[in-house]
Amino acid sequence: MELSGMSSCIFCPLLLLIIQLSFSFSLHEGNETDRLSLLAFKAQITDPLDALSSWNVSTHFCKWSGVICGHRHQRIVELNLQSSQLMGNLSPHIGNLSFLRVLNLEGNYFSRNIPQELGRLFRLQRLVLGNNTFSGEIPVNISSCSNLLFLHLGSNNLTGKIPAQLGSLSKLGAFVLQGNNLVGDIPSSFGNLSSVQNFFWTKNYLRGGIPDSLGNLKRLKYFAVAENDLSGTIPSSICNISSLAYVSLGQNQLHGSLPPDLGLHLPNLAYLVINFNHLNGPIPATLSNASKIFLVDLSYNNLTGKIPDLSSLPDLQKLLVHHNDLGNGEEDDLSFLYTLANSTNLESLGINDNNFGGVLPEIVSNFSANLKGITFGRNQIHGSIPTEIGNLISLDTLSLETNQLHGIIPSSIGKLQNLVDLYLNENKISGSIPSSLGNITSLVEVSFAQNNLQGSIPASLGNWNKLLLLDLSQNNLSGPIPKEVLGISSLSVLLYLHDNQLTGSLPSEVDQLVNLGFLRVSKNRLSGEIPKSLDSCKSLEGLDLGGNFFEGPVPDLSSLRALQMLLLSYNNLSGQIPQFLKDLKLLETLDLSYNDFEGEVPEQGVFENKSRISIQGNKKLCGGIPQLDLPKCTSNEPARPKSHTKLILIIAIPCGFLGIVLMTSFLLFYSRRTKDEPASGPSWESSFQRLTYQDLLQATDGFSSSNLVGAGAFGSVYRGTLTSDGAVVAVKVLNLLRKGASKSFMAECAALINIRHRNLVKVITACSSNDFQGNDFKALVYEFMVNGSLEEWLHPVHISDVTPETRNLDLVQRLNIAIDVASALDYLHNHCQVPVVHCDLKPSNVLLGDDMTACVGDFGLARFLPEASNQLPADESSSVGLKGTIGYAAPEYGMGSEVSTYGDVYSYGILLLEMFTGRRPTEGMFKDGHNLHNYAKMVLPDNVLEFVDPTLREHEEMNHIDDRHKVMESMVSIIRAGLACSAELPGERMGIANVVVELHRIREMLLGIKTRERGEIIPSSIDS
Repeated sequence: MELSGMSSCIFCPLLLLIIQLSFSFSLHEGNETDRLSLLAFKAQITDPLDALSSWNVSTHFCKWSGVICGHRHQRIVELNLQSSQLMGNLSPHIGNLSFLRVLNLEGNYFSRNIPQELGRLFRLQRLVLGNNTFSGEIPVNISSCSNLLFLHLGSNNLTGKIPAQLGSLSKLGAFVLQGNNLVGDIPSSFGNLSSVQNFFWTKNYLRGGIPDSLGNLKRLKYFAVAENDLSGTIPSSICNISSLAYVSLGQNQLHGSLPPDLGLHLPNLAYLVINFNHLNGPIPATLSNASKIFLVDLSYNNLTGKIPDLSSLPDLQKLLVHHNDLGNGEEDDLSFLYTLANSTNLESLGINDNNFGGVLPEIVSNFSANLKGITFGRNQIHGSIPTEIGNLISLDTLSLETNQLHGIIPSSIGKLQNLVDLYLNENKISGSIPSSLGNITSLVEVSFAQNNLQGSIPASLGNWNKLLLLDLSQNNLSGPIPKEVLGISSLSVLLYLHDNQLTGSLPSEVDQLVNLGFLRVSKNRLSGEIPKSLDSCKSLEGLDLGGNFFEGPVPDLSSLRALQMLLLSYNNLSGQIPQFLKDLKLLETLDLSYNDFEGEVPEQGVFENKSRISIQGNKKLCGGIPQLDLPKCTSNEPARPKSHTKLILIIAIPCGFLGIVLMTSFLLFYSRRTKDEPASGPSWESSFQRLTYQDLLQATDGFSSSNLVGAGAFGSVYRGTLTSDGAVVAVKVLNLLRKGASKSFMAECAALINIRHRNLVKVITACSSNDFQGNDFKALVYEFMVNGSLEEWLHPVHISDVTPETRNLDLVQRLNIAIDVASALDYLHNHCQVPVVHCDLKPSNVLLGDDMTACVGDFGLARFLPEASNQLPADESSSVGLKGTIGYAAPEYGMGSEVSTYGDVYSYGILLLEMFTGRRPTEGMFKDGHNLHNYAKMVLPDNVLEFVDPTLREHEEMNHIDDRHKVMESMVSIIRAGLACSAELPGERMGIANVVVELHRIREMLLGIKTRERGEIIPSSIDS
């Protein structure tokens, strides 16, 4: 026993030493594991910003950037590399960081699968991998991270189902999965997440019902599952979670009625959005118990009944119940409006497209001074517009259309200085249009159509210098058309004055409507000749002058190359049918009936199809296609114009440039002729203005460097003033020593000679001659765009590039420019007789006019597609080479594919992303396979406002539009459109026509512009 005790005493220190050495070795081994794991992590990524430059052997890994170690063991407890623009794969070695509590890689470019090895991190509390490009399924064994408090996997490309095993994470407080491609049901096991407060699962493809078990989540505050494919009814158990503050169930397939106790047990509810579903039944009266609510959006459902008393909701800012079946057409349907009188924070009230009856109450005039939107259209409301409506000084939208309102338009509306949209159409309003409305210079869209308005059109309406749409049709207005109204150059959508009693002539000032798309003045009492100045309205797509007393011949309107519909019926027009009509390649509908036209009917163009023209009631016509059954023209009939025969001969000469035979032959002819003529001889022989080398030399002050406004691959652009008429022009002088310059000149001439659109640069003429030394000289002359190129606005080199007052483009301006450019491409691709591919779309080729209208220019690389414009690029290679500019050119062009409209769409997508992120696609950060497309994809959706162009983010309008949520939603939609256009594979890109529709939708959402059905404003046939 003594020996044993002695032995024990001798070996204890030795045993202690062994234990200490073992522990020390274990710590060292653990530290080395952490270091090696980080190096393995680094080895699988690229680091364009050198965010990991400190990760080297000379520094202990606990001092590396983004790394935090515990004080006791010097083991890594946090790895935070958020928004470091790292690219690559997440190494499985990350699972060896066994002490890790926080892993935050949000806002990078990590791709491929999330490694299963993350399940080893049993100490992990925060796993933040959102806003990357991870793909594959969510690892099931993340459920082993039993201490997890925060799980953010949103805004990636994850697929598959949400693992039901994650329901075991009893400590989880926030669960973010939005913006992925997840499918399947919401696991009922998630009702066991007793600690969860935040569910964000929007924008996936989840199906099935909302599990009733989620009603067990007594700490839940934010429940967002909008934009999925969920079905079934809303569980009543959800309405018993008293902690709920934010409920977003919109854009699903939910049906049934709203829970009858909605709001009764939700004292903290502030945000309720269940729009775009299939809900029916009434709005529960218990909603008024949710006294903290500030937004209610139940729009686009099938709800019925009346809106309950809302007087106990003092914080209410938005009430949106439009597009339902609410109301019964009864007098008390609008009684709920009285209960909103004390809602001093009310900003938006949308009840349009329902069945509300009753009188429009005067109480509306006493609503909150913060009220911005009143949309009551398409109901059965009667009575008159309250006289004191002018008290609502913040109002930007007043939409009362398609009701039964009578009385007059109150002059007090003229006090609404912030009003953007004013819709009073399709009512029974009488009296005159108050001249005080001219004080509202912010108006963008105005419609008073289909009322009983009388008197003249006030000249003061000419003050509406931002107006895009004006519809005064189908009233009883009289007097002449004010010249001031025709001077609203911003009008670009439509001007409808038809079906009135207007008299006098159509003023020649109509030439100021250079951007207008549709003009209708039919069924009035207008007289005189059709003004030749209409030829300046080169953007017109529809022109309706029928049912008047116009007389004389139809003037030469050959510049209206965008024209699709021309209605001239029931007038006193005479002379021959103009030959230019057959050359309008987009003209689809032509009505010349019941006039006094004579002579031969053309057979080309629109005249080739009997169903597209109407010529009855003209008894002196002959010829035409056999289907018209007209008598043959005798020898006494006017002969076919020589120009027609000449045109046929020219077209027949097979020396065109990619099928553009007419233009190339024409230019070659004059190019050869001018070599034998003096330098001052004529250079362009057509309806275009003739300008010589000497004219352009004088206009640009000898091509002075002080007039140089830009330079490109094939030449330089100068500002000039023509001595003949004082017009300010842009002169593009080709550098003929540069290989391809002549070919570029021919391509641009060929493209611009036969296309016209309000968003394409307007060519004035071209010059192909010799200078005073006998050298070849070629130049194109354009309308001068006073605000320069989009490039100068997005990336000014010096502060003097643009004036200090206008140096930044705001959100709406950028969106307008994006719409203009998309509209130009839509025209080129889908509405030209031969589709045109621009091939070099980029900011420097987008020019801005004095009203910031954008025009696409520089067609030096343009190509024509003789076949269908939607044809995918062929696999065979092309000898044409790279089409466009690096960064904007479609990836398939770099592999030798033929040009296609898909290439332009790709360039447009990159342009769109650049406009809103402020990043050029050629910046140094984009290398090793990474590009602007991936960068933009990374920011969606939660961080989009942090990644937009800083000059845009700082602009005051970002704070003035209704709320941050609307801006966020708009920006996300814009970036998504850019991504859809710039997809790598051509077949996956969004069609440009759909882009135009989507961007208009975004603008309407952003500005509160009411969506209007196209059929309401654009006639679809000659009978309309």
